[in-house]
Amino acid sequence: MPAVPAWPPKSAPRLFVSTPLSDGQRVVIEGGQAHYLGKVMRVSPGDAVIVCDDVTGEWVARVAEAGKREVALDVERMLRVREDVPDCWLCAALLKKPNFDLVLEKATELGVAQVVPLVTRRCVADKLNLERARTIMVEAAEQCARTALPVLGETVKLDALLRDWPEGRVLFFADENGGMPVAEAFATHKGPAALLVGPEGGFDEAERAAIRAHPAAVAIALGPRILRGETAAIAGMALWMGMNGDWGA
Repeated sequence: MPAVPAWPPKSAPRLFVSTPLSDGQRVVIEGGQAHYLGKVMRVSPGDAVIVCDDVTGEWVARVAEAGKREVALDVERMLRVREDVPDCWLCAALLKKPNFDLVLEKATELGVAQVVPLVTRRCVADKLNLERARTIMVEAAEQCARTALPVLGETVKLDALLRDWPEGRVLFFADENGGMPVAEAFATHKGPAALLVGPEGGFDEAERAAIRAHPAAVAIALGPRILRGETAAIAGMALWMGMNGDWGA
């Protein structure tokens, strides 16, 4: 007797939607997401689509109608509740657009809870298209099967970040001039955390001194080589997730 195909199939497309989901609900997909379902994934009535709402969790829905401009989905049942995200932020100085896009994408895949775009004196850019950045993060979350989207903070200057830093959250400072070995630092300082990474030209001496003087800051060394900004962000987050995050769950 042939095996019954798994439902939903692993190949089912995944989407985040902006409305909370529930059993039996009809959701109408429009715009770019409808184009993706209809023209790229070529869904038809009866096909499965995985939908997440960033509130309750992940649901399986069945295509009810597949038009040129809209796709109607009937929500059938919950698959997973919204995940508990490890409490780690990435405070990353703005880089050249392709490099910062990579940081946003990989930070989302790695499981970061929040990204704080940062402006420093040596940044090559001083603003970020937040809508475009959110799109990159949503697409990365869909690809890696996250059920919770990272928070994308407003772009802030370094002095404002340090001034308003929340009590009780350690600020791991990736200092190219050296610091505590990263494994030792992550093992010593548990709890809510953030990783601070600089721009292409690094922090200047005044910025470095201000960070090191902050009571929440712990300067860390990410190995014996000087890393590019995007490499430091990705490597640092991966190490934290491996030691203090949910990679061992």
